[in-house]
Amino acid sequence: MSYKAGRHFLQIPGPTNVPERVLRAMAQPTIDHRGPEFQALGFELLEDIRGVFQTKRPVVIYPASGSGAWEAALVNALSAGDRVLMAETGHFASLWKQIAENLSLQVDWIPGDWRQGVDPQAVEARLIEDTAHTIKAVCVVHNETSTGVASRIPLIRKAIEKAQHPALFMVDTISSLGSIDYRHDEWCVDVTVGASQKGLMLPPGLSFNAVSEKALAAHRQANLPRSFWDWSSVLTANEKGFFPYTPATNLLYGLREALTLLREEGLSEVFARHARHGEATRRAVRAWGLEILCSNPDEYSASITAVLMPPGQDADRLRGTALDKFDLSLGVGLAKLGGTVFRIGHLGDLNDLSLLGTLAGVEMSFGLTGTSVKRAGVSAAMQYLQDCAAK
Repeated sequence: MSYKAGRHFLQIPGPTNVPERVLRAMAQPTIDHRGPEFQALGFELLEDIRGVFQTKRPVVIYPASGSGAWEAALVNALSAGDRVLMAETGHFASLWKQIAENLSLQVDWIPGDWRQGVDPQAVEARLIEDTAHTIKAVCVVHNETSTGVASRIPLIRKAIEKAQHPALFMVDTISSLGSIDYRHDEWCVDVTVGASQKGLMLPPGLSFNAVSEKALAAHRQANLPRSFWDWSSVLTANEKGFFPYTPATNLLYGLREALTLLREEGLSEVFARHARHGEATRRAVRAWGLEILCSNPDEYSASITAVLMPPGQDADRLRGTALDKFDLSLGVGLAKLGGTVFRIGHLGDLNDLSLLGTLAGVEMSFGLTGTSVKRAGVSAAMQYLQDCAAK
């Protein structure tokens, strides 16, 4: 391979670009994970990680991918044969369902078309039907990475309350944590699942469970097999700043620096930046004359936009051209969206000029592949961002 000058535009919806400060932080020498220096790091991180979840409750940190945190949420709070209510919002909701079924849980599945988020009324109706309260958890994906649809978590919480149902509320925030406003405590979520490689601007390898008191009470009665994922062993070790296994020390260095970056920018500013980039991207898509996969404007994602190709046009050919000609990586259409959708990730360490460069690469790739679009997307996004900057 020949050298390609300039930066690689990694615009998939995760893993995202890792800031230089985070990379440098991870380059420090590994230390004794049983020593006092690590203990100080542990205490600092276990306190500071709560801020990004907007919780005062414990956050369990695992050296694992988001899939591990999915499993941890289920095995810690549920028992074999328990019923869980899940909703089909896309590929990742379907994967979480598969993990639940693999664990011998009974999944009540609310079908969907992958273009809309979780329907709060459907959740309420299913829970009202469950007069014996055999459904033990409602599990939803906040921001569906495969579709660019962000479900409205406060409305789902209200649906559970209106049904007067005691089910636990579990939410996957893997592609929304640190990029879309999310409030674990205020929205009365019992288990929040997160991961490092998206809005937290880290490589893959860390995942999280934010845990309510109600979830901990369920944990004490749950009987699904667990060992590595066990909250009790982790939280007990955390009381002294340590972990019950060898932690991913250098990723924890990176996490400390990433949390510092988020604090320096301010979470409200981080959320506003992502919302601005989401809107700029959607304006570009509309100006191209293309369709956004998400069909409900109230559920547009601030971190990723999935774009439908014109009929008969191959999204993978477009993606291949963008990578080959402009060193630009776009997200693939997953599962049943393969070949018909490409995804633009606009989350993590991203500024206005980086987004415009991404959109320019997409627009030039349209031209090279002969895709039938209007060549006006970059101009529309640029005008919007300019107007935002002038305020």
